[in-house]
Amino acid sequence: MNIETKIKLFLVDDDKVFLKSMEIEFLQHADFDIETYPTGEQCVKNLSNKPDVIILDYNLDGIEHGVMNGIETLDKIKSYDADIAVVMLSSQDKIDVAINCMHHRAFDYVVKSETAFTRLQKIITTIFSYRKMEKELNWYMNRM
Repeated sequence: MNIETKIKLFLVDDDKVFLKSMEIEFLQHADFDIETYPTGEQCVKNLSNKPDVIILDYNLDGIEHGVMNGIETLDKIKSYDADIAVVMLSSQDKIDVAINCMHHRAFDYVVKSETAFTRLQKIITTIFSYRKMEKELNWYMNRM
């Protein structure tokens, strides 16, 4: 990934106000290319836009019932491209919810709170540090 490339971020949450405030926060703090979706179905339909990171709400049934929840959406994202980093976001701070997300290959789990945005920024930085290290390691391994 070269320097000029913006990080493509998908934000997926059925709470319109929270979704908009999260988008504004990210745009104020960094130069992201952001797409927002109110449902998992819409997110999955647009995976060909190649997101680097997806921040995904755990519960996605606030607007309409019978839609995919966060875990189902996460599974579909991972079957489409296992390398897309997905951070789950939830208002629940139950450990079993977090563990379930990690079993489904989420990169991390963040509880919606006043510190959520700061945590998300740190996680995105971590994701790109890992990717940079991975690329460098692969580069060296391919030369051995």
